[in-house]
Amino acid sequence: MMSEKTLLSSKFLLFMITISMVLFIFSSLFFLQYTNTPFTSGLILKLILPSNTTNDPFPSRLNDDKHVSARGESSCEKPCSNFVSCDRNQPMLKVFMYDFPPEFHFGLMGWKKKGAQIWPNVKDLSMISSYPGGLNLQHSVEYWLTLDILASETPEIVRPPCSSIRVKNSSEADVVFVPFFSSLSYNRRSKPRGNGTTSVDRLLQDRLVEFLTGQDEWKRFGGKDHVIVAHHPNSLFYARNALGSAIFVLADFGRYPSAVANLAKDVIAPYMHVMKTVPGGESDPFEKRPILAYFQGAIYRKDGGTIRQELYYLLKDEKDVHFSFGTVKGNGINEASKGMASSKFCLNIAGDTPSSNRLFDSIVSHCVPVIISDDIELPFEDVLDYSRFSMFVHASDAVKKGYLVNLLRGITRDQWTEKWERLKQVVGYFEYRFPSRPGDAVDMIWASVSRKLSSVRFDAHRKKRYDRSETYSAERYIYN
Repeated sequence: MMSEKTLLSSKFLLFMITISMVLFIFSSLFFLQYTNTPFTSGLILKLILPSNTTNDPFPSRLNDDKHVSARGESSCEKPCSNFVSCDRNQPMLKVFMYDFPPEFHFGLMGWKKKGAQIWPNVKDLSMISSYPGGLNLQHSVEYWLTLDILASETPEIVRPPCSSIRVKNSSEADVVFVPFFSSLSYNRRSKPRGNGTTSVDRLLQDRLVEFLTGQDEWKRFGGKDHVIVAHHPNSLFYARNALGSAIFVLADFGRYPSAVANLAKDVIAPYMHVMKTVPGGESDPFEKRPILAYFQGAIYRKDGGTIRQELYYLLKDEKDVHFSFGTVKGNGINEASKGMASSKFCLNIAGDTPSSNRLFDSIVSHCVPVIISDDIELPFEDVLDYSRFSMFVHASDAVKKGYLVNLLRGITRDQWTEKWERLKQVVGYFEYRFPSRPGDAVDMIWASVSRKLSSVRFDAHRKKRYDRSETYSAERYIYN
């Protein structure tokens, strides 16, 4: 028989162990919830902290109608000036940005510097050039990220997420940002002028490679901590191989070899939508959307986009399907905007590349996207479950006669409404804003970049394993 003293000792030990475990759990929760670090896993927070109805790592960032977007009704192609405060002492990322001459960035938009000025004065909105309109806008990611970094060092402009803070010493930085407006350079400077044989875009890329590869910042990690935006699929064409070790911010990987661009190191960013965002309270429900499926755009495409032609001939005579050719010219954008807002489903079909701006126009129109693109990569998919507000159809199934319309007609009102409600929640993730807001596209891109850094630091630390040992050995050899 166990003595009474031994029994009491065992109970006391068990009690102390229980108390210690409880204290450990609560201290861990406190640390995870309040420590602002890019390496605190959203998945861990989701598993440990109390669940919520949205099942997102940051539900409080959803559907904030007070935030003004670049294409919203309260804003436009110029930045907005709704300034609110944030804690500048706890940035997600410390960013070192090169001071490139204006011809690499705002000079491409016609901005004229004064004296030795390199950057526009971002606290004076009248001094900031608008990004060129039309389809140029869809690849304007470079513009919004650069503005966000510039705003971080302007006391008059403070942003609630404080996603990125510019630092002047590169040794303090988590990443090095390369302020080259590569998409705009391609759109505006890719054709030789006059009797020239080399385009301005090509010359800028050659200068970019020569400069970057000669910098100590690049040599430190072989460029792996550099962030380069090349959102247009044809941008940075001549420099991408030489700079392929960097973190690229892209629309997709359609025109990149996997050794140069891949999900392991690069970030997929949303296109900037060209349709105006439909306010949540004005979005038509199921019964007020007479069109079953909507597509308007280029039908005859090359490469993987030939499926558009096949689907056109399958669907063009369906009475509740709108499938037609269309462009942004004339009243094209307004017509497409009305069409999407009147449709239950919007078809997002692979074209010359796996992705297109159409997906993001669908989202802001609250038209449930039907994604028919087997090779597509989606922005922020590590934290966003697209299946909750979209549908995915294999290309091989979509071209079967009757398959697609029967699938869509089989979706009940309740099933569609669930996706529609979720669409209204996630719209904010795909809005580009200035100043940036929690959970907008700018904030989300910086968060995606921060999640790529663990592999960069892992490689850097592995390479330094023997550095100290070899240094000590060399010193001992010299002194002996």
